[in-house]
Amino acid sequence: MKLLLVGMSHRTAPLALRERMAVDDPAPVLRKLTAGDEIDEAVFLSTCNRVELVVLTRDLEAARMRVRSSFRRDLASDAPGEHELEASLYEHVNADAMRHVLRVASALDSMVVGEPQILGQTKDAFRAAVECGAAGPILGRLFQHAFATAKRVRSETRIAERPVSVARVAVGLAAQIFEDFAEKRALLVGAGEMIELALRAMRDAGLTSVRVANRTAERAQQLAARFDATAHGLDDLPRLLPDADVVLTSIGGAEPWLTRPLAEAALRKRRGRPIFVIDIGVPRNADPAIDALDDVYRYDLDDLAAVADENAEERRREQARAEAIVETEQQRFDGWFAALRAVPTIKHLRARVEAIRAAELEKALSRLALDEPARDAVDALTRAIVNKILHAPLSRLRQEAEREEGMAHLETARLLFDLDSGDDAPESEES
Repeated sequence: MKLLLVGMSHRTAPLALRERMAVDDPAPVLRKLTAGDEIDEAVFLSTCNRVELVVLTRDLEAARMRVRSSFRRDLASDAPGEHELEASLYEHVNADAMRHVLRVASALDSMVVGEPQILGQTKDAFRAAVECGAAGPILGRLFQHAFATAKRVRSETRIAERPVSVARVAVGLAAQIFEDFAEKRALLVGAGEMIELALRAMRDAGLTSVRVANRTAERAQQLAARFDATAHGLDDLPRLLPDADVVLTSIGGAEPWLTRPLAEAALRKRRGRPIFVIDIGVPRNADPAIDALDDVYRYDLDDLAAVADENAEERRREQARAEAIVETEQQRFDGWFAALRAVPTIKHLRARVEAIRAAELEKALSRLALDEPARDAVDALTRAIVNKILHAPLSRLRQEAEREEGMAHLETARLLFDLDSGDDAPESEES
């Protein structure tokens, strides 16, 4: 069995490509992947900053082709060119795949190191894989180990002492742009976790005038009530936009809601006052065409990456400690995973020896006149002898399988005991 991870992130792929690859419901992709013989288990993580598939396979090359084919055909309705896609994908196998999953869950591979959202997103991805039957015991063990590792990182380092999310970076950027941020008016479009974090950050920064617009009015009202904001439906956007100095948007939808005509209409009413648009939606909520307008300043996730890098220095001091925790936990899981490789050989060896014992016992008993109790005693004696002989080598095989060179010992055992011959009961040698 081998672990394979193939994906793209903010480090390797531009936002335009990531948003074309993102999916809301991973179940169809996962079911299709695990329906074939190439892949036994799979988990699909899709966030604003990454799209990754983690699979368990017995045929690495076949799984690699299947997963990459899935990126080309299943994950993108408007498929990118082959060269662009391949240049953006990264691949990790076994220990490297384990380490990557642990680093992602621990927010060490995030745009903002230490941000808290990715752990919840990873848990959601694993839960979705379990619900559609794609995640089994091996990936289950891996992801539970990743969640425990993330908990260690957050409790034993200071990375999460001052948690910073993309939403907080966005609000920080808006506060830097305006000389007197507290007096400005903000429009937040959406009512999900990112918007809630941004709303909390805006209140911390002193902003008092905030409006929340959402597709579901009840959700907007619940969020606005907790932060003394006003709630609106999306139909109010043409009326709300001209009064907004800052627009922070993160709402689902195939097409951007902030179009160039809508922005032009708002600017005419603002009489030269600029609008700062911070778009953290995937797909993007603001049409890049508004960049051509003189008084609109648009920032998306890729733009925030540079700001995040500037703000991450304090968390980087703790990152080395966090990476050491991940390395330790990865080695622990790798030992468990490697030990699984010994299981088929051990089972095969036991079956081979048992077949020999049973065959030889049957031949011996056929030549001896023994009653039933005596036959049972001889049977028990031969079983005990076999178990005692096998105990030490099988224990050693389990131990060696956890080491990097363990596969060589397994191959030696298969060779010495002729386990690949297909003959489970060879004739005994005559002395």
